[in-house]
Amino acid sequence: MKDTMILNDGTVLELEAGASLGALQVVAPDRAAMAATWAKLTPENLAVVQVKNGAGLVAGNYTDLVLDSETSKVAADGTVLTSYRLRPKTDLERLEERVGAVETGQNVQDGAINDIATLTGEMAGMMEGGNA
Repeated sequence: MKDTMILNDGTVLELEAGASLGALQVVAPDRAAMAATWAKLTPENLAVVQVKNGAGLVAGNYTDLVLDSETSKVAADGTVLTSYRLRPKTDLERLEERVGAVETGQNVQDGAINDIATLTGEMAGMMEGGNA
């Protein structure tokens, strides 16, 4: 049995060589299958990753990984050997995500405050119109 890498969405990738996150190799039967595998390596799927050895034992649990690079070689038979280089997110990348989340939350809050102010103004106008 080969080592495997399990992505956050449950996708299982068989590894040819899994010595480190920076040197994970996957064989695909053709270019289309290679592209499909590459497309699975999204930030969401790399948020939680587990690597198991050939015996099915957990060799590593990882969070917040980033696909740093990939290189592929097409063999004469059409199979594609791809080397993926994964790495943990840097502190700066994590900070940028948190700031983005705060900004998104602030925009939602600003919209809600604006809606309340508009509604309050409309209600005040209705009350003034009713008293006249």
